Amino acid sequence: MEFLPTLDGRHVRLEPLQLSHAEALVAASAGAGDLYTWSPVPTTREAAVKYIDTAIALRNAGKAVPFAVIRKSDNLLVGSTRFFDLENFAWPAGHTLHGRATPDVCEIGYTWYSPSAIRTVINTEAKLLMLGHAFEQWHLLRVVLHTDARNERSRAAIARIGGKFDGILRAHRMAADFTPRDSARFSIIAAEWPNVKAELQKKMDAH
Repeated sequence: MEFLPTLDGRHVRLEPLQLSHAEALVAASAGAGDLYTWSPVPTTREAAVKYIDTAIALRNAGKAVPFAVIRKSDNLLVGSTRFFDLENFAWPAGHTLHGRATPDVCEIGYTWYSPSAIRTVINTEAKLLMLGHAFEQWHLLRVVLHTDARNERSRAAIARIGGKFDGILRAHRMAADFTPRDSARFSIIAAEWPNVKAELQKKMDAH
């Protein structure tokens, strides 16, 4: 499986996250105020290096595919996102999906943007590119998206891109404020992708 894809759209380019992005990550997170209340975002160079090192280690282990989000109009890094929790089911020998080289399911997350990219076409196209790669290149069965159950803005954003609300997972992960986080879980399955794609393309055309 290709773990270093670059996903290129009209407005945004998702390129493999590298240590060379550290300074730009810090610049992107500057001046955000309370924007990142629910998301762990690197705000110093030391934190950015640790953030990238951790992401690359997961990529090398085949567990994640992290990206730097580049706005093409000014070639500026405006955030980060990734595929993670890549999982292969234990299909039995002889099954058509046994031994497949790509994952069966994954999650999209660790997504954050600079203040200048919020409420723009950036997230819509980034999700269109990632979901397209997931369902059309990897042929995934399901993509999951979680967010802190308290994060109403993120929950609304996931619903807008077509995520179906599955429920609340209690004490699911450690929250950004270091408390046990209840997560709102959303998912998109392969059968839903054509309609989700069409709606995302309509949103893109509206821009």
